[in-house]
Amino acid sequence: MRTVSPGPANGPSVTATVPLGVPPVWAVLERRLFDALDEAWRAFAARYCGPDGRLVYHGPAADRDGADDFYEAFFNWPTLYQLGGADDLLDASKHHWEGVTAQLTELGYLVDEFERGYDWFHQGESLLLFYGICAADPRDERFRERARRFADLYLPGSANYDAEHDIIRAPHNGAGGPRYGLQWEWASYHTDLISMRPYGLPLRDLPGIAEWADLGDPSNAARMGAAMNERLGRGDVAVNLAATSLAVNAWLYDGDDRYRDWALRYIGAWERRAAANGGILPDNVGLSGEVGELHGGRWYGGTYGWQWPHGLYSVGAAAAIAAVNAHLLTGDEAALAIGRDPLEIVYDQAVQAGVTETEMSTSDRWLAELGDEAGKPTMLVPNRHDDGGWFDFQPPQLGLPVWLWYTSLGRQDADRLDRLRAASGYDWATVRPFRNKEEAGHEAPWLEFLRGANPGFPEAMLSTALGQVQRRMALIDADHEDLSAIHVHHWQRLNPVLTEALLQLVTGTPQVLYNGGLLPTRLAYFDADRHRPGLPRDVAALVDSVRPDGTRVELVNLGLTHTRRVVLQAGAFGEHRIDRAVVTRGDEDYPGDPRAYTTPPITESEREVTVDGPRLVVELPPGRRIRLDLHTTARVRTPSHQYH
Repeated sequence: MRTVSPGPANGPSVTATVPLGVPPVWAVLERRLFDALDEAWRAFAARYCGPDGRLVYHGPAADRDGADDFYEAFFNWPTLYQLGGADDLLDASKHHWEGVTAQLTELGYLVDEFERGYDWFHQGESLLLFYGICAADPRDERFRERARRFADLYLPGSANYDAEHDIIRAPHNGAGGPRYGLQWEWASYHTDLISMRPYGLPLRDLPGIAEWADLGDPSNAARMGAAMNERLGRGDVAVNLAATSLAVNAWLYDGDDRYRDWALRYIGAWERRAAANGGILPDNVGLSGEVGELHGGRWYGGTYGWQWPHGLYSVGAAAAIAAVNAHLLTGDEAALAIGRDPLEIVYDQAVQAGVTETEMSTSDRWLAELGDEAGKPTMLVPNRHDDGGWFDFQPPQLGLPVWLWYTSLGRQDADRLDRLRAASGYDWATVRPFRNKEEAGHEAPWLEFLRGANPGFPEAMLSTALGQVQRRMALIDADHEDLSAIHVHHWQRLNPVLTEALLQLVTGTPQVLYNGGLLPTRLAYFDADRHRPGLPRDVAALVDSVRPDGTRVELVNLGLTHTRRVVLQAGAFGEHRIDRAVVTRGDEDYPGDPRAYTTPPITESEREVTVDGPRLVVELPPGRRIRLDLHTTARVRTPSHQYH
């Protein structure tokens, strides 16, 4: 067990001396976005939440697919706080977590504050709010205790984990242990389930059920439901890899080896299965520990697996989450293999075609993301596999390879992104005005910016984010739905908080992996005067270079009267060291003679500052800016939640 760092202490200090001059447009837009988001989350809470923090909802529990939708409405609120959102946003995030948790307990979804038993495609989504609170305020003993208690549900000796075979015993699992079967969901799987039709048949080897229309026969629908309950409701599945985030989150508090050891052990078991399967990560393991035991020996066919419903979207996300977690625990780039291999498998099967001319299960997503370029031939990769081979070709979901590159910053992962760029038929520099469920999808123009090929990205991305906040607020204002009868996705569709743009520009980090990822940002900030995470008031930040040995960031104080002090940290978990910083400094001619009609020319030079630690204090007088080229060494400390 390690000794926990006491948090952002005073370190070497630099003072910004370069006059701001004409305020950068990106800085003005960034501060406007912070202000808009502060208004927006308050309006959302006032419209949709009760005094105790729960969501105003009176619908029947039987209509819901799990607890995730309730938590998802707030999933990025603690992240906004950590970036510099309102002082009371952290307390609001906790308040809504507590309220929703009580609400879901009353509805029967939770046992001792944790999901009774559901799949990790959805559990991962619901836990983002919890992970964010833990990272934002690790001193809160209530959440620390919960983090350990929740992780203990999966350690050896728990009901969920079979240590003999290194499996989680069921696709649905949680505080109630393994929940064999699919519960109430699909006792009968029939043609009235219109939203599931694009994904086809869940099981494709049942006699007499060869196509979707065959489920119109009630007897076939009942047979399909019974088979799903038996075969999709038992044994381990690849999406359970997302459960390792629970263990890593607990480990980040105090370095308890039990959590690290279990996460690495469980990830290692899946790595061995992939190695025995020709390098392809299988999606199912029977209760005896045998791959394909419930699916006629097939490595595909498990719940949220390669065959149904989402394929790479679910398997690849869980594998990427596991890869990032293993790297956090070990610092070993080889640990990323479990996330890399599924991508290489499908990329090798790529074709060139337009989205508008290709049948795919989630075409609406790509029509929005590619806009008027959706008809151009571009790289499409198979997302799913059945007895007929690979199918469901879609554009690569960039969040997965971007997170692998971001974690390693290695040549192998950078080359993969270069191959994707070269094979894409659409302009990677274009910022399109959309927002998907994950509040992601703008990775391509961000990457172009980081390589110096998209200089207008910050302004375009921030303007797009402001437009999306405005739209969400208009939707809230126009919402006259009966809250007792709304669909449970209603809240997340209206959540007006956006963090993708701020994570990219302020910290140099992609949006969090939505199905249960942790958030090891490249840079973290602390307000030295208010003793809290995030940028101080008036201060804007822009990361324009991310490389293996460093990060370059510009800080601007737009204020007119107040000096702000920022503690700049390398790594959200304090794991990196700033060896030295090359910083800009201004001359002493500003503001010049008051009799002059114009400002004197603003000139700047550079000087080098030795840091030799994880943090640097930056003093920002009003109307001053500074650019810091941080030369860093990665992973010199064991990652931990930072106490402040």
